Amino acid sequence: MNLIVDVGNTFIKLAVFSKNELVHRVVCKNQEFSEVLFEVSREFSEIKHCIVSYVGHFSEAYIKLLKDNYILVALTNKTLVPFINDYSTPLTLGVDRIALASAAAVKFPQKNVLVIDAGSCITYDFLSDKNHYKGGAISPGIAMRYKAMNQFTAGLPLLEKEMPDFFIGDNTNASMHSGVVYGVISEIEGTINRYKNKYPDLTIILTGGDTDFLRESIKIGIFANSNFLLEGLHFILEHNKH
Repeated sequence: MNLIVDVGNTFIKLAVFSKNELVHRVVCKNQEFSEVLFEVSREFSEIKHCIVSYVGHFSEAYIKLLKDNYILVALTNKTLVPFINDYSTPLTLGVDRIALASAAAVKFPQKNVLVIDAGSCITYDFLSDKNHYKGGAISPGIAMRYKAMNQFTAGLPLLEKEMPDFFIGDNTNASMHSGVVYGVISEIEGTINRYKNKYPDLTIILTGGDTDFLRESIKIGIFANSNFLLEGLHFILEHNKH
């Protein structure tokens, strides 16, 4: 059994894989990590290997806790991965994007794959059918767009995301919802079409925290998988056992 620890900017996700199957998943706040880890360890005593990936703060004490209990891989830009990295600045490639590309490499071999991660930022990552990671794009996520309109203007409120009833907003709040949500949908569909013009056989994965919010509104064929990054981390851990 493998333990996957994905430390984001807001929450920590812990996942347990038995062979290649996700059997347990829990989300906690940073300060709750020790307690949640103890519960997971008690329930799944067969866990021997662990991988941790962090884009948010993760203390040395937590790292030590994992090292004391498991054979630990801490994901960095130098960790062995199941794809060839053609990114021109590989040391700047985020560990979350590395994990997504790893999932694409293992789950869709010999396919052109575009992974769209709709989270704090929206990232686009392309893996070729020759198993070469080429790069992609990064843009502001849904919550970031709402916050930006509030913080960089004098009169616009801070709103929670909401699917608009109609694309023409008839008041300020409705106009903001339309601008953010339809703007994101149009961006995603436009990016997909740009890739499909060059790679007609493209496989498209939508993942990240806003997957469920967006999936029904995107009118181009996609595979929605909110656990794609966790699966990628599991595949990296397996790759580093050999």
